[in-house]
Amino acid sequence: MRREGGIEMVKQLIIQSDKQYAAWIGEVCKRFKQSQIKASIKVNAELLRFYFSLGCDLHIMKEQFGAGNEFYSMASRDLSKALPDVKSFSPTNLKYMQYFFELYSGKSLNVSGQQVVDRDNNLNAQLVDYLQIFEIPWGHQIQIIGKCKGNMDKALFFVRKTIENNWSRAILLNFLDTDLYEREGKAVSNFKKNLPLPLGDLAQQITKDPYNFNFLSLTEKYTEKELKDALMDNIQHFLLELGNGFAFVGREVRLQIGQTEKFIDMLFYNIKLHCYVVLEVKTDKFDFANVGQLGGYMVAVNHQLKGEIDNPTIGLLVCKYKDNVEAQYALESSNQPMGVSAYELSRLIPENFKSTLPSIEEIEAELNGTIKD
Repeated sequence: MRREGGIEMVKQLIIQSDKQYAAWIGEVCKRFKQSQIKASIKVNAELLRFYFSLGCDLHIMKEQFGAGNEFYSMASRDLSKALPDVKSFSPTNLKYMQYFFELYSGKSLNVSGQQVVDRDNNLNAQLVDYLQIFEIPWGHQIQIIGKCKGNMDKALFFVRKTIENNWSRAILLNFLDTDLYEREGKAVSNFKKNLPLPLGDLAQQITKDPYNFNFLSLTEKYTEKELKDALMDNIQHFLLELGNGFAFVGREVRLQIGQTEKFIDMLFYNIKLHCYVVLEVKTDKFDFANVGQLGGYMVAVNHQLKGEIDNPTIGLLVCKYKDNVEAQYALESSNQPMGVSAYELSRLIPENFKSTLPSIEEIEAELNGTIKD
């Protein structure tokens, strides 16, 4: 019996050792992959720094030689001959390197070569704020350069968005084809007055004006309920339009306020801001009364739902039309942090056209009849 017990103990020790060994192998693999990722990021950053400095050279030399496309072909040929193992010196890629430099160096710098890049190809202090441009792959940069040429602020906006949201090249290209830059952070709000820094700035950044509801299909004469129903039916598209960090909590959320029941149109939680977001949708023009209603809901959420670690609830009012001055005056009267935006809805089906379409019930009846036949 003792011998059998001893054998069992040895088996357990071997199994335990095998598990520890396997865990160690797994940990080594994990650390190696992490180091690979860090190394690839560092290599990418160094490569883009080189492209930036070469872009500066090309900018200056093209000015000196006064050559057209022949200059890029000549430079491509000679660089490829001198560095035969490098595949980055095609005429097109050289042009993009020059555009890369010209986009982010800024027109106001009056580039002379030493102002932006020194002898060691180090960035001048004037470009310290733009270091994020070296954190995304060159393929992403080419897309940004093509869509934002001449607009450095817009380019930096999409660089930041790519890093924040880990956009693939395809997703980046999709957003570059929209007017996201022109709309983001543009709502009329009182966030900076009623929220501490940096929360006020962050809250402003999550807004858009106008919100784009073109993913909806509604008739020309739609009601407020039909709009809200359509938004709920397309909640995934709606969340994408609201932006990164929004989590849907509920629609028609019931609040018991004294002896009265109130219902919030839509309630969200923003993970980045760590706060509830009350969203009210109106199909008509903005009115002063909208601010009072939204503010009351926000106070109720702060009392009934907000936790100790949550930041103050913010409100978003999305209406069909608004006068910016009227909205600003209304917001100045409230100490609740809220913003007011309009929404766009251009994909409308004419009322008479919709009436000619078969209903779901008619389609199902026709299908059932065909199956029976």
